[in-house]
Amino acid sequence: MTTNIALAWRFAAREIRGGFSGFYVFLACIALGTAAIGGVNAVSQAITQGIQQEGQSILGGDLRFELIQRDATNEELSSLESIGEVAIMANTRSMARLEDQSDQALVEIKAVPAIYPLYGSFEASPTEAAEQIQNEPVANGAWQIVVQPLLLERLGLDIGDDVLIGNSTYTIAGTIIREPDQLSDGIGLAPRVIMSNGALAASGLIQPGSLVERVYKVRAPENTSEGQLRAAIEQLNETHPQAGWSVRSRSNAAPALSANIDRFAQFLTLVGLTALVTGGVGVANAVRAFLDSKRNVIATFKCLGAPADFVSVIYFMQIMAIGLIGISIGLVLAALAPFAAKAALTNVLPIAQSGTGLYPIALLQALVFALLTVIIFSILPLGRARDVPASSLFRNQLGAVSSALPRWPYLLIALVAGAVLASMAIFLSFDPRIAAVFLAGVAITFLVLRIVSQLLMDGARRFKNVRGTALRLAVGNIHRPGALTPSVVLALGLGLTLLVSLALIDNNLRSQIAGNITQRAPNFFFVDVQSNVVEDFAALIDQETGADDKLVRVPMLRGRIVELNGQDVSQIELPPEAAWVLRGDRGITYARHVPENSTLSAGEWWAEDYSGEPLVSFSAEEAGEIGLEIGDTVTVNVLGRDITARIASFRQVEWESLAINFVMVFSPNTFAGAPHSWLATLTMPEADGAKEGEVLTAVTRAFPSVTSVRVKDAIDVVNRVVGQLATAIRVSAAVALVASVLVLAGALAAGNRGRVHDAVVLKTLGATRGTLIRAFVTEYALLGLATAIFALAAGGVAAWFVVNRIMTLPWSFSPTLAIVTIFVSLICTVGFGLAGTWRVLGQKAAPVLRNL
Repeated sequence: MTTNIALAWRFAAREIRGGFSGFYVFLACIALGTAAIGGVNAVSQAITQGIQQEGQSILGGDLRFELIQRDATNEELSSLESIGEVAIMANTRSMARLEDQSDQALVEIKAVPAIYPLYGSFEASPTEAAEQIQNEPVANGAWQIVVQPLLLERLGLDIGDDVLIGNSTYTIAGTIIREPDQLSDGIGLAPRVIMSNGALAASGLIQPGSLVERVYKVRAPENTSEGQLRAAIEQLNETHPQAGWSVRSRSNAAPALSANIDRFAQFLTLVGLTALVTGGVGVANAVRAFLDSKRNVIATFKCLGAPADFVSVIYFMQIMAIGLIGISIGLVLAALAPFAAKAALTNVLPIAQSGTGLYPIALLQALVFALLTVIIFSILPLGRARDVPASSLFRNQLGAVSSALPRWPYLLIALVAGAVLASMAIFLSFDPRIAAVFLAGVAITFLVLRIVSQLLMDGARRFKNVRGTALRLAVGNIHRPGALTPSVVLALGLGLTLLVSLALIDNNLRSQIAGNITQRAPNFFFVDVQSNVVEDFAALIDQETGADDKLVRVPMLRGRIVELNGQDVSQIELPPEAAWVLRGDRGITYARHVPENSTLSAGEWWAEDYSGEPLVSFSAEEAGEIGLEIGDTVTVNVLGRDITARIASFRQVEWESLAINFVMVFSPNTFAGAPHSWLATLTMPEADGAKEGEVLTAVTRAFPSVTSVRVKDAIDVVNRVVGQLATAIRVSAAVALVASVLVLAGALAAGNRGRVHDAVVLKTLGATRGTLIRAFVTEYALLGLATAIFALAAGGVAAWFVVNRIMTLPWSFSPTLAIVTIFVSLICTVGFGLAGTWRVLGQKAAPVLRNL
């Protein structure tokens, strides 16, 4: 057996020396897919490793404790100080106003102590501004602050100018260059302002019930291990069971960022896998064409007594050797991806700086995916070639390789390799369910594309007697034996379908954000309206607005779910779509009646004068995802107290309206006497930008501690983020389209030998070059049009499902996208088709006719 393998390799090596003619598309497809998968995962691992390496700087400490709407008690603070040095900070939002009150802008405020930061470096321009913010107020009584440059642009300010925040005046000492712990504190939707704790206290923004986050960052003694930090957290939670703080350590500095990177990496990996599988069609075409070109050599082997399996081994070795070359090219590109990411993203995301910069696990994953793809798509053509008898190989000049199914061992190998590839893609993903659905969609699309190509061939066969020589030749080429139809439809179909679905999802999201949601949403959100001024606030709004305008106000607290039915939520495994409810703190409220934009779907609402045990109404969709039922209990930590309420009802909530909505609405007696602020919305159906500006200015002047959020501004920010994300997704999806184009080019190149035969015979029978060009153009145009129509239908259904069923948003089809898709498909098929057949039309007849 060893001798046979060695001999087979000798024959394979000799043929490889002849070059890679016919395998360039093969190499490109495999290299592209390998580079996409390996590069995405390598960059993802580099970012994750960077977060771990820079965990202390990103977190701003070894431990981070966060409390909402309250300060730590003396006992809690003493416990924190027993671990190490503590830096006390605060995060809140407010309005920054010009001195003449003519303009204002929403800002994210971060108050820091003199020892900030515990780790990393805080940089400002000019340099001394980072230290000046801790100074006492300057001569005019103004505290000094540093701001993000965006605030200067929005308000037309310069360094040295004064700005009003709350009840105090602040001098802009400089702009923020580097804030080491920004990722752990969260990236807000407004410009950042950094000031001292004393400066924040002077603003008057901190009142009982104000929405302020108190952050306590701890620097543990040097060489404190992760195990010691975990033990400290457990001890603190046991000592202060009702503290209700959110805790993070340096090993989990930015969990939301890490999770989002993992999700995005999963999506890009699946797109890369789609490109690789699409390229597999090109592999199959290249292998089929290669074996067809080797028909005389295969026949000679068989006539000299070589067993069929021995011949298969020879060519399998050649194909795998060439495949490994393509994989190697892809792995080199993937290995370079983290270095490119460091150069491009080092100021945005933490990229690992230490180590070799190579990520073996990511490269190994790409290697295995690529090898399995080569095996799956090469083994079937090899199996068919194995069963072709030598006599048929000598007689048949065209189509030597059979299209029948190969023997069961070859089918079994392909099925096992496919199962392993799918299993890896599912179980190595961040969300196996999404990966499984994605792969099932790709598999179904492949099957449907095969059916579409067969229906197209059957339809062409029915209309074979059409008028016009060129059209008749085109229709005949579509359905004849060895036609390019299956290859072309498969090649372009998957890539176009993916692009169409993503483009339609993006188009619908943008139209909803810019149109429907904006029209349905209120004009303003007002946050931190204190209870002692809420009536005066309502009176001012009534004075500034008209009869058709509507103010809605509700009490608001912040709380964190700590137990469900008495079980600690940290011990509960939930699907990703439900985990957000239990992650961090949530806005909560109480109400006597069912809130607007909500419909009771199960259970009963409490009486208006209810005074029994605490009750809660839960959002129906989220309750279903978590697995809650009527009568279950929910324990929420609010202001350092654990409050347990029984679920009395479920509500259907219209989240997309952007009106005031809460996951949890409690009975009024639950929070009797608890300090809290109010949240309000103002809807002004007929108001223009000028009127909104007048209202905003009036509220800011009269109530400087109230945070006013103009919904249009927030939506613009969201729209920009969605646009950036959509651009990144389109670029990644374009990888699949590039693979499709490569496969298309390979399919057309593989059919050139048959085209030479057809062209020579037709020219001998009197066909002109113009007739043949029209025939080929018509054929490629029909194939491209059919593929585009399928892509629009399949991509449209996929986009409708995502937008309408998953996102529960209205869906619409884009005619412009349909035209662009058809245009791209026709350009690809006709352009590549003519590029490949132009040389065919110039072939001399004699050499071809001599070998018929």
